[in-house]
Amino acid sequence: MHGIFGVRVKIINEKPTPPANLIVFTLAPNIMNNIPEIAPTFRFQWEEAQDCYVILYPEGMVKLSGSAGEIMKRCDGRKSTDEIIAELETAFPGTDLEDDVRNFLENAKNNGWIRYKS
Repeated sequence: MHGIFGVRVKIINEKPTPPANLIVFTLAPNIMNNIPEIAPTFRFQWEEAQDCYVILYPEGMVKLSGSAGEIMKRCDGRKSTDEIIAELETAFPGTDLEDDVRNFLENAKNNGWIRYKS
């Protein structure tokens, strides 16, 4: 069978058996429903001179788009991801923002701007 880019792929339907001494951890089914908060090494604020929300950190500043600012200002350590999505969809009716919000939060976490509380 040929996979993407014409690379030959062999599909095996067997599940490997883990070694007896291997400890397996399972993540919660929807880890993105945890509560996001601004990471302590960053500061989120409105910057009048930039006319936008920014994330400040010791080495510099990240200017955020309007939609990114709307998401970040709701990452207050009290609302779950689902609550943030519902709030944004109420504020901006007629939009399905779930995928966009979850993708932004994943990128924000990967950049270290936010962290999740359980």
